[in-house]
Amino acid sequence: MIERAQAHLVLTDYEVGEYPSSPGKPRFDKIIRFSSIPHVKAGWMTKSRSEGWRLTEEGRQAFEKFSDPAQFQREASRRYRAWKKAQTDDSDTEDEAIEEETAAATLEEAIEASWAQVREHLEGMPPFDFQDLVAALLRAMGYYVAWIAPPGPDRGIDIVAFTDPLGAEGPRIKVQVKRQTTTKMTVGDIRAFMAVLGDRDVGLFVS
Repeated sequence: MIERAQAHLVLTDYEVGEYPSSPGKPRFDKIIRFSSIPHVKAGWMTKSRSEGWRLTEEGRQAFEKFSDPAQFQREASRRYRAWKKAQTDDSDTEDEAIEEETAAATLEEAIEASWAQVREHLEGMPPFDFQDLVAALLRAMGYYVAWIAPPGPDRGIDIVAFTDPLGAEGPRIKVQVKRQTTTKMTVGDIRAFMAVLGDRDVGLFVS
């Protein structure tokens, strides 16, 4: 969203400048994060790692109701102030509120940057390293990995795991791992995987 906004706006010299604490990154990035806080608190948009920035139905209605951008922003700010008043006591100062909002925008920026680095790392891993990573994740979650497919032709199952050391109590977990960055999984891929699952198996398809 920030990249799309930047492509459609003519930025001032100040906006394309840098904060001393964030060299190499234009001020515009943090300005737009900071400016979006009232819209989130007004219930007009949501932010999450999995879905990014999303417009809510209430936000869509507000966009239609307040056609003037300045009016739109004033209403968002009014709702934000009402939310803020309900969250804090009278001892909170305006400076403390600004520091809190700045910290929230900085944290949001750091989380997005870290997830982008994680994604880039995963997309660059060799397929069998990615398969080993999935097996390690299952172990970390408390499952017992009984088998990992060796390098070679894809036979449909890459990992077999159980909920107990002997595989006697819970279902057998069959895992297929696909590290593809340029193509999407197809319905055929899922159906082929489901075909190798028995009645007592749990299937886990990781891409």
